[in-house]
Amino acid sequence: MPDLPRPILVAPSILAADFSKLPEEMRRVEAAGADWIHCDIMDGHFVDNISFGPAMVGMVRRLTKLPLDVHLMIERPDHYLPRFIEAGADSITVHVETEAQHDVGSTLRQIREANCHVGLTLNPATDFECLEPYLAQIDLLLVMTVHPGFGGQRFRDEQMEKIQRACNWRRTNHAKFDIEVDGGINAQTAALAVQQGANVLVAGTSIFRAADYAQAIASLRGPAAASPVAR
Repeated sequence: MPDLPRPILVAPSILAADFSKLPEEMRRVEAAGADWIHCDIMDGHFVDNISFGPAMVGMVRRLTKLPLDVHLMIERPDHYLPRFIEAGADSITVHVETEAQHDVGSTLRQIREANCHVGLTLNPATDFECLEPYLAQIDLLLVMTVHPGFGGQRFRDEQMEKIQRACNWRRTNHAKFDIEVDGGINAQTAALAVQQGANVLVAGTSIFRAADYAQAIASLRGPAAASPVAR
């Protein structure tokens, strides 16, 4: 049974936004047609960068009605999870790597019990097989096409194999999770990712560094929507 076609969703990553004008930035991307707002949470341990925490997520929650897609690139996400839930996250994605120092299955259940969408991700160097024990528990699979931690990196097209494998697993097991892609996403790489089966596009610099946010979002959604989605 093939996958059904899925709408292409665009999730601007506020890591690339101008924090000094955050209310204006949120108004602009919302008016430009964004579907979700993506929040990259980094602790300086799991990845070699520090971004922001639940207080910023709470601020963004007050600035927009769009769903907040929170990616926890941190150690002990199970410990910090309640703070992001309270801040207003709609979807929370955690890492499968042992370096994240948590019981993955238990953390996914915590997210589900909080009525948030359940997300799971892996670094580019991590084998897809590490995800397979948990795929039946999730709503969202995030495939990183750069090593997480910093924006503006080059898109790694070898990661498309993981999207293909996720599509095959989803079809074989009659699952319904969305497939999200993050890292170096622009009009060209978005089309490639969607052609392989992704339907949620996280983009930072290609939106927030553009003169026209609506045109930037349309350039992601347009070429992508024209590509085959079902695999």
